[in-house]
Amino acid sequence: MAKASREFQVFAKPVGSICNLDCHYCYYLEKEHLYPKGETFRMPDDILEEYIVQHINASPDPVISFSWHGGEPTILGLDYFRKIVALQHKYQPSNQSITNGMQTNGTLLNKEWCHFLAAESFTVGISLDGPQKLHDRYRLTRDQKSTFGRAIHGYNLLQQHRVLCEILCVVNADNVRQPLEVYRFFKQLNAQYITFIPLVEPKTNSKSGVSSPTVQAESFGVFLCTIFDEWIAQDIGRVKVQIFEEAVRTAFGQEHTLCIFKKTCGGVPVVEHNGDFYSCDHFVDTEHLLGNIKETPLVELLGNPAQKTFGQNKLDALPRYCQVCEVRAMCNGGCPKNRFIKTPDGEPGLNYLCVGYKHFFTYCLPFVEEVAAQWRRQTLEQQIPQARGADARSTPKTGRNDPCPCGSGEKYKNCCRGK
Repeated sequence: MAKASREFQVFAKPVGSICNLDCHYCYYLEKEHLYPKGETFRMPDDILEEYIVQHINASPDPVISFSWHGGEPTILGLDYFRKIVALQHKYQPSNQSITNGMQTNGTLLNKEWCHFLAAESFTVGISLDGPQKLHDRYRLTRDQKSTFGRAIHGYNLLQQHRVLCEILCVVNADNVRQPLEVYRFFKQLNAQYITFIPLVEPKTNSKSGVSSPTVQAESFGVFLCTIFDEWIAQDIGRVKVQIFEEAVRTAFGQEHTLCIFKKTCGGVPVVEHNGDFYSCDHFVDTEHLLGNIKETPLVELLGNPAQKTFGQNKLDALPRYCQVCEVRAMCNGGCPKNRFIKTPDGEPGLNYLCVGYKHFFTYCLPFVEEVAAQWRRQTLEQQIPQARGADARSTPKTGRNDPCPCGSGEKYKNCCRGK
């Protein structure tokens, strides 16, 4: 049975773009217009089963990972996710395990939901943008009311049920001005995992080229540096901030786990509610629709030449300004969706966030280099005793009447023995 030639993470959208909220900066709500008006945005049982089977069959790794996104996946109800887990158990190979992740706004979670998520070892990403005044700036209900109380209630339930939880914070033009207020609020919630997602909305009719809620690149860099200082002073080993962890990976020569910092992309496609396969969550459009799993197996779509070209273009289109950058290994040009400005010498394809990324990665570089130096020292210290032991074991003993190893021509007993 054919397996994917590379590891992958599919963002499965069993409810499409349908959501119970109206977050002002959400880029996915408009994807509803790609489909006929009045369509039921609920992945049918037959497509759900087909997707799960194909995903399992395509996965080359010992751990098969599913990621459930939206829209808001909890709209489907708990029974739908019980069905998902039952199908996974039905088709799970004996030599592979299965994990599940879900991204949610948290507003529909209750004790029953959290008991299920804990029992089935789901990892849950929950969207919080900081304290109430910052969270409610853009994350509102359809009738433009606060979502903070319900989101915090959902988060607290996840904590009470010991569900592994990651906070996803969209950094925008408002909360970027309050880095420590945001970070310390998350620490008060006993957050162990935090991801900061910079908001970038290109607008051709804007003087600045971006929307007013878009984070300013320079401000994003300052935001990260400010939090980084407190993280180093107080929270290393206690709080994992994704972009800090990604920067430190370079100290060990490890590949990035986050797609936006990898040299190439294309490993995080989307399967929509009807089985449509798109190149990326940020490129769900007609140009990047490569097929449907009902007609073309998932493993073939993952290996589609167009998908490979999509991923390779990230590297091939990297401006020279980025190629010679001292922190290129930490950034690799960032997400292609944000590469719409020009370099200082006029070359197209520079990431809008370049100034901010460069400021932060340059700022944290001495720390990363020190981590790398300590790691090299520790590795060397471990290797020297092992090498000495290996030499002692592997060197044959010289007999007293054997020629002396020094090359004198004398017998060992008359030359170097005993010296």
